[in-house]
Amino acid sequence: MSKKPNIKLRFNFITTIIYVVGIILLLQLFNLQIVHGSEYREQSNTRLTRESTIEADRGSILDRSGNTIVGNTMGFSVDLYKTKIDDKTLNQTILNVINVLEQNGDSYVDDFIIDINPYAFNVSDEKVAKFKKDNDIDENATAEECFNAMKEEYEIENADVSEARKIMAIRYAIQEEGFVLLYPSSCIAYSSTKPLQISSNIKRESALIFNEKSSEFPGINVVVEPVRNYEQGTTASHIVGYTGKITSKELETRKDTYDQDDIIGKNGIESTFEEYLKGEDGIKQLDMSVDGTVQEEYTTKEAVKGSDVVLTIDLNLQKVTEQALANTINKINSGGYSQQYDTNSGVAVVMEVKTGKILAMASYPTYNPQDFVGTISTEKWNEYNNNPDLPLMNKAIQSAYAPGSIFKMVTAIAGLETGATNTTEKIRDTGTFYKYNSSWHCWQRGGHGWLNITGAIEKSCNFFFYTIGTRMDIDVLAKYAKYFGLGVKTGVELPSEVAGSVASRETAEKNNHSWQPGDMMSAVIGQSYNAFTPLQMAKYISMVANGGNKITPTILESVIRADGTEVPKEEVEQTIKAKLGITDDGTEDLTISQTSIDVVKEGMRSVTSDESGTAYSVFKNFPIEVGGKTGSAETESGANNGKTNAWFAGFAPYDDPEIAVVVFVENGGHGWYTGETVREIMEQYFGMNTTQVQEDMTQAPYVETYR
Repeated sequence: MSKKPNIKLRFNFITTIIYVVGIILLLQLFNLQIVHGSEYREQSNTRLTRESTIEADRGSILDRSGNTIVGNTMGFSVDLYKTKIDDKTLNQTILNVINVLEQNGDSYVDDFIIDINPYAFNVSDEKVAKFKKDNDIDENATAEECFNAMKEEYEIENADVSEARKIMAIRYAIQEEGFVLLYPSSCIAYSSTKPLQISSNIKRESALIFNEKSSEFPGINVVVEPVRNYEQGTTASHIVGYTGKITSKELETRKDTYDQDDIIGKNGIESTFEEYLKGEDGIKQLDMSVDGTVQEEYTTKEAVKGSDVVLTIDLNLQKVTEQALANTINKINSGGYSQQYDTNSGVAVVMEVKTGKILAMASYPTYNPQDFVGTISTEKWNEYNNNPDLPLMNKAIQSAYAPGSIFKMVTAIAGLETGATNTTEKIRDTGTFYKYNSSWHCWQRGGHGWLNITGAIEKSCNFFFYTIGTRMDIDVLAKYAKYFGLGVKTGVELPSEVAGSVASRETAEKNNHSWQPGDMMSAVIGQSYNAFTPLQMAKYISMVANGGNKITPTILESVIRADGTEVPKEEVEQTIKAKLGITDDGTEDLTISQTSIDVVKEGMRSVTSDESGTAYSVFKNFPIEVGGKTGSAETESGANNGKTNAWFAGFAPYDDPEIAVVVFVENGGHGWYTGETVREIMEQYFGMNTTQVQEDMTQAPYVETYR
């Protein structure tokens, strides 16, 4: 019984505490609602909180030495937030913003479908019909009538049609972005918590005006954002690619990680490695008055920079490669060699022969990726897109061409390995080869006389290869071509690579042709259905130089996260293969004898070092011994009718090869013309002082001919 008083005491104590806490809460509630109620209500009615995205820096794209090819600079964009202002104020604000932007040469969003002076629709009839339906406009209304209807809808009072059109562009953007009016027209607020971006990458002068006179621009907020900076201009443009605003189609599969205003890689490395380059956006909180004035801002989540992508490219070598290719094309165009050809397109590829690493890859003509930052102008887009020489195409991987005589090493190796010829056999070239009731000519119409296989490569003798071609089956030749990576995608980490094709019965059937014995005459000298990308040719020459060992071309060195750690290469490889749809090429593994390789390489050495070699005039004074092969491939049909494409493929040093170089010039005329590009590239790679090459203009050019 003695415990009862203690229990009662505890109960009374707890009851007292509850009463005290309750009284405190009631007093605080009284203070909030009665004493300071009007003050807090005023603050609540005049203050809005908005979330703003802090855009993360995209990862940089670097060369093998860490030199920046693509990075970021700080820029400014203009966002329009929802605010409780009337239509008249909103329209005037929009016009004020546009006037500032135009004053400083900044562009702004304008997808409105009606142009003025004269009035006209600028989209398809289908889109016009949808526009009229969505806005309850008569289906037969003219462009001017539609314009006036929207002017009335948006309550635009400006008499100046040009001013009204500017306001209408932004009001239409608000409408199209899915913002809906929640209040009567006298007091509007947009339904989304996210702003409309009016302009991106604006000049600093515009940003200063908006910030210094913020009260004059209600609802306007200037955002500091990273802007893609292609620091090397046009250099390596086809490799790195470019970025642009995400499209509705691209957004459909990326809604969890992207917003409608996000930037995304469109081509090249920017596209392939998008998931690594894109960083993780942060969040900034904005306190804004109802009239749209930003009062305070603070970060609630920091942005994380994207991963850096390190390429195998040597930036200095890339620059020299591009310039050397352009010089050669211009020289051919101007008749600087022994004959003038109309050419404006070419490719050069430099590869490590033992690893497959791409040290340089140039496609001509080129373009400037910086033109695509923000929004590319219609004029610039048309300039690129309508250019018949296709400057936006990476011709190193996206176009396939007949290889001409540089294919002859495949024919030689296949012939030696299958017993169709041997290292000692000599064949007498009479100039015209007769077989199957027809005739085929060597490029030297009088013939080369007696030649072994090394001499046939040196002099690029068609007759010799016609002969051994009659002793081989076409599908056997195709098997060896595919082993060297020809007519098969290389799997390089770039989008839109094409496979090309290898002359074979299967390829002939796909082209509705029944393979005939005479077709072999074209195939053995690199014509017929043989069409390969310059990158495939670089892989092939690298394999010849390294002893016939398979390699996988690559342009990726590593991917480095923002914290400095490297993404495991296996993970990157799996991700990129899945994205590009790269699978095993399925080619048969072959064992190539060292004897066959040595014989072919000796023939290539003779091309550059023997006086009768087709590229002797280019390399006769070169201090490093080079193995090479010229090629001049005729085209038969389509837009290239009557053209002769020029090739040069080489490797160095001859005794211990390090690099392979392949140069292609569309309608370049003669293969040895392109040799000067190869020489300049090798001079850069081996650290030589570039000297002027004096061409021997008595060198007799030749072109492969066939029937």
